[in-house]
Amino acid sequence: MPKAIRIYEHGGPSVMKWEEYDPGKPRSGEALVRHTAVGLNFTDVYARKGFYPAPVPGGLGVEAAGIVEAIGRNVRSVKVGDRVVYFTPVPGTYCEYAVAKAAMLVRLPRDVDDETAAAAFTKGTTAWFLLRETYKVGKDDTILLHAAAGGLGLIASQWANDLGARVIGVVSTPQKARLAKRNGCHSTILSSEDIPEKVRRLTKGQGVDVVYDSVGRDTFEASLASLRPRGLLVCFGNASGPPPEFSPMQLMMHGSLYLTRCSGADYIGTPESLQKAAGALFSLIRRGIVDIHIGQRFALKDAAKAHRALEGRKTVGSSLLLP
Repeated sequence: MPKAIRIYEHGGPSVMKWEEYDPGKPRSGEALVRHTAVGLNFTDVYARKGFYPAPVPGGLGVEAAGIVEAIGRNVRSVKVGDRVVYFTPVPGTYCEYAVAKAAMLVRLPRDVDDETAAAAFTKGTTAWFLLRETYKVGKDDTILLHAAAGGLGLIASQWANDLGARVIGVVSTPQKARLAKRNGCHSTILSSEDIPEKVRRLTKGQGVDVVYDSVGRDTFEASLASLRPRGLLVCFGNASGPPPEFSPMQLMMHGSLYLTRCSGADYIGTPESLQKAAGALFSLIRRGIVDIHIGQRFALKDAAKAHRALEGRKTVGSSLLLP
């Protein structure tokens, strides 16, 4: 019997149980995938804690790469033996086998290996809609990117750099600052520093065009204060907790700012949009423009250990769980 990480209540890493689990057989429009690599994302922490809707009892994880083992009726987009990568809005990829919607499976190019795909897929397609859809980053832009040495941060900074933007990355340690600078950041700021003051110094008092903030509560005010007039704050995560409640008047007081809170479902929630995002990501990887940094690998059964490292900011780049 295959095994999976299951949770029966929300809480700390200890709620995760490694146990036998029957994934079931694929029904019409579905495929059974044997996982070879599972991606680790901060959304998994939110789901485990109950910040994001996650049914209990249930699974964790939103992305994985693997091999199609069986298909249900009316499946034309993939066949048995295909190497694929996917993510799912319903947590459940922390397992050896899973049934997924066939239309949302993306076939892998021959020269993109499974580990690279699992490490890059959710983060890379998120970077695509942040940089190309939420705000179209170009050569005249200066952006501020929080968590620049994380898995998504390293991809986004390389991608933005290729688009011609000036990238200022926020990181937690000097070691992470060096990594960020090797991966597209032109300047870095330590999270312990006065971020808005440093941004003003780096931009000659102007502020940045857009801030990408996945941290939330701890950085929200600093992000607003780092923008130029009519700049855009893009919130897409809550690593430190949800941002505080605020009055829209603050947007006016900081220079008639814009604010958005993104959801991948609104940008890459259809097969067509997902294939477009994946195609752009894989093209950059294959051409060597974006290098996927896998900082750590954990056995899938040790997912609790991986979560502790992620929450403790002891990871760099992307992390994998290996069945």
